[in-house]
Amino acid sequence: MRYQHTGADLEPDTGTVDSNMLRFFMAFCVLATGWAQECVVDQIPVKEGFDKYRFQGTWYAVAKKDPVGLFLLDNVVASYKVEDDGKMTATAVGRVIILNNWETCANMFGSLEDTSDPAKFKLRYWGAAAYLQSGYDDHWIIDTDYDNYAIHYSCRALDADGTCLDGYSFIFSRHPTGLRPEDQKIVTQKKQEMCFLGKYRRVAHNGFCA
Repeated sequence: MRYQHTGADLEPDTGTVDSNMLRFFMAFCVLATGWAQECVVDQIPVKEGFDKYRFQGTWYAVAKKDPVGLFLLDNVVASYKVEDDGKMTATAVGRVIILNNWETCANMFGSLEDTSDPAKFKLRYWGAAAYLQSGYDDHWIIDTDYDNYAIHYSCRALDADGTCLDGYSFIFSRHPTGLRPEDQKIVTQKKQEMCFLGKYRRVAHNGFCA
């Protein structure tokens, strides 16, 4: 006997379709709310129990998310030091292009002012560095294992909803050759938490500022 389709066989179950659409809409709203919350600057997690004494020393920038305006391009090496009074200072060198394509290395110096959170600082630039930076930036340590990688974050301007309008970030390594494979997954997760995933570019080290 041949089976024949009837009109009823071909009609969709509108109740099931409506139910599926409702579940999809609710799931989307939950995800959208989560994304918005994660992008609020004050809700971005930083390194718990940050130890500036373990953090001090030389770090090589291997990737960076650029801010608006003039900034270090590549060959970026930063050195942190905890002074005798317990305050941390930082020096950095990197290639820049200024004054109609004049390529040079910029040497920068800054002092990091403590806040109520040991992983959050205010970085004040001195000397010629004020020309390259806004002069008083947030300087947050999002994560680090102290021996291999560190993730820096700075938001220069907030939007009305608390998200970042203009910010920048460095991915640092203790090794000039870059990050270890086992650190890549951690770094990718932290990029997402900062809402900077897909916004980084590699930082070359070719000896220009050596």
